[in-house]
Amino acid sequence: MTKRRKILPTTELRNRASENIDRLSTQQIVDLINAEDALVPAAVARQSKQIAAAIDIIVERFRRGGRLYYVGAGTSGRLGVLDASECPPTFGVPPSLVQGIIAGGRRALVRSAEGAEDYPEDGVAAIKKNRVRARDIVVGLAACGMTPFVHGALKQARRIGAATIFITCAPEAVEHIPAKIIINPVVGPEVVTGSTRMKAGTATKLVLNTLTTGAMIRVGKVYGNLMVDLKATNEKLRDRSLRILIELTGLSRRQAQTLLRRADGQLKAAVVMHFRRVDLDRAMTILAASDQILRRAIVDAGGTA
Repeated sequence: MTKRRKILPTTELRNRASENIDRLSTQQIVDLINAEDALVPAAVARQSKQIAAAIDIIVERFRRGGRLYYVGAGTSGRLGVLDASECPPTFGVPPSLVQGIIAGGRRALVRSAEGAEDYPEDGVAAIKKNRVRARDIVVGLAACGMTPFVHGALKQARRIGAATIFITCAPEAVEHIPAKIIINPVVGPEVVTGSTRMKAGTATKLVLNTLTTGAMIRVGKVYGNLMVDLKATNEKLRDRSLRILIELTGLSRRQAQTLLRRADGQLKAAVVMHFRRVDLDRAMTILAASDQILRRAIVDAGGTA
């Protein structure tokens, strides 16, 4: 019986365009890497329907009280943790809403722990440890598509009824992936063979940006293109919050500062207070009745919705 030859995923193949990259000048190296990077947005765009479907599932689960978990190893895992960590300051959500799980734990964020990805039982344990529930969403991240830790986590997530999504750059792995939605931007072999922190990492970051941003827009965290639920935790964000309030209301800077103080620094509430001419408590009630969607909360008052 002939032994079947193992098929390498696209992410492990040699890139013919860069076979002699070590013989190029610095400028030629930069130009070659840039040319390869330019292929990434089109690869992500080809997955737009899958990305939109994933956003709709995330939004539906958020509205049911669900949470979003990214699960990955190495670069993919770090990108998941990065995206999760940026959601609270940008969209004003609690850290528990979007969480990143990386093989090897916290130490793997700053130091390579590549061996940690080899055990599917650790992925199962991570899902249990984080108390993932049926109403949650688990997004597997694996450039090669076959990371055991991630597969173990996804299989456990499916067993408990959680929604499952998978992001991979390897088309060869798609049929083996245990997820309802598979997002597969095929960016081709890397400039440095197997270095998926490059094109695959960039593609993954673009997809993650779109998933959380799209979901947050749908649940009312953005008005127009303004982040009206941001947490003003530093001087830059406090100034941005003030500028957004001025933009939306037409108030002077001093008037906007006074209004923000009355709203305890809550930008979205301040906008409602202005257009509905109510106090903070009433503004919060209106927002709750409007599912926290600012446009819906102020439209009855002839605001800028």
